[in-house]
Amino acid sequence: MIQIIDYGRGNLNNVKKAFNHFGYQAEIIDKPNSIKDASGLVLPGVGAFGDSMTCLNDQGFTDVIKSFVQSGKPLLGICLGLQLLFESSDEFGSQKGLGILKGHVTRFKTDEKVPHIGWNQIEIKKSTHLLDGILSGSYFYFVHSYYAIPEEESIISTTTDYGLSFTSAIEYKNIFATQFHPEKSQRIGLQIIKNFGEICANHSSN
Repeated sequence: MIQIIDYGRGNLNNVKKAFNHFGYQAEIIDKPNSIKDASGLVLPGVGAFGDSMTCLNDQGFTDVIKSFVQSGKPLLGICLGLQLLFESSDEFGSQKGLGILKGHVTRFKTDEKVPHIGWNQIEIKKSTHLLDGILSGSYFYFVHSYYAIPEEESIISTTTDYGLSFTSAIEYKNIFATQFHPEKSQRIGLQIIKNFGEICANHSSN
């Protein structure tokens, strides 16, 4: 069972339907009790970094997410869910993140309109299972004003240009995350969902 965390900050039903479309069992959870039994975990997110961390802390998800990652099971972060994996953000002052990955999150400083909303291309930096069947130059849907700057460039799987080149997807061991919204990116986005489902299924069978 793939579990999708509901902490009041995400487009959850579309994510769940996308997994179900490919025959993967998925459920939305708002309590951390059953996470240890999940085959995969999805951390979505829309909104402010600090507010979202407060919600995760208040609902008891923070330590459970960290334990889940340490167990080696696959985790997928989406949009703000990618950003929350890092140590800090400068959104509305200095905000502390989950600290699972080293790096920080900062606001776009560019002549382009902020927030970055709409379709944009990815450039694949390394081949990963999450990107199986996806070509460099593919378009995905973005909605964000901030982006992550990983300390280790080796975890960057795709970048995107928006007045500057920013990290649009990462992979590190069992951690996968996209700054774009696969659930809003039509057929090509559904491929990401399908791939993550396969990653979870393969991990469970090993």
